[in-house]
Amino acid sequence: MTDETREHIRLAIPNKGRISDPILDLLEKGGLHLHSSSSRKLIAPTCDPAVEVLFARPIDIPEYVANGAADLGITGRDMVRERRTTVTDILDLKMGSATLVLAVPEESGITTAEELAGKRIATEFPHTTEDFFQKRGIEVSLFPVGGACEATPYLGGVADAIVDLTSSGTTLKTNHLTVIEEVLRSTTILIGNNAAMQHPQRREKIDEITLALESVISARGKCYLMMNVQRDALSEVRSVLPGLGGPTVMDVASDESLVAVHAVVDEERVYQLITRLRNAGARDILVMPIDRLIR
Repeated sequence: MTDETREHIRLAIPNKGRISDPILDLLEKGGLHLHSSSSRKLIAPTCDPAVEVLFARPIDIPEYVANGAADLGITGRDMVRERRTTVTDILDLKMGSATLVLAVPEESGITTAEELAGKRIATEFPHTTEDFFQKRGIEVSLFPVGGACEATPYLGGVADAIVDLTSSGTTLKTNHLTVIEEVLRSTTILIGNNAAMQHPQRREKIDEITLALESVISARGKCYLMMNVQRDALSEVRSVLPGLGGPTVMDVASDESLVAVHAVVDEERVYQLITRLRNAGARDILVMPIDRLIR
């Protein structure tokens, strides 16, 4: 369902957490500038009169999108799975990568999930954990917690293992926990309300927002090279210059012996490319950052 009386497309994003600022940066680079974003109002207008942003807890965003309180949402795949909501998975934003893991104390000697039959599992993700163990046919007791999950195995019988989210594994190692199974790999994703995705007018604006975000993702790690090249050196320059579909070559009006060469390249290759291009005959080389790239 969706709120048909609402004229705006509403995008729900995290009001806090490690992915909150990167998401705001993504929206800004995509051209969807927020008004009054610094005050973290519940609902903030954007530069597009047809789009507004709802700030919400990441765990609540899947439900807001599923029930139509928001047309779009940005949150972790783990949150969508935990809420058991029916929404449309639109776009992987390729940020906030983390893994939901099953971990046990190092000294426990446990190496498989099956060895936890009849044991207590502490987790902030009870539904996902329940689904994991049920699929394996393993009966366990779940102990839902609201934080500091990694401490529960050492609190006098509170839990024998945990299911928790980790990105680097440092916290687990600090607390002498070892991973024995991966439960779910998660990234930050853009999700849509199913009814809104079928609504012609709403879908048009949703596609516009999706393209804006996708163009920022495509531009990550890329930069734009511009240079002048003598015509007789063009072949050699082309041989060392990678690009999306090859470089663009244009005549230089003021000098028939020169051509202008433009290309999009991986940023990590620029350091070595500059010297090779100069040696191949390129000059007036300009390196520019790219905010958006539409393929």
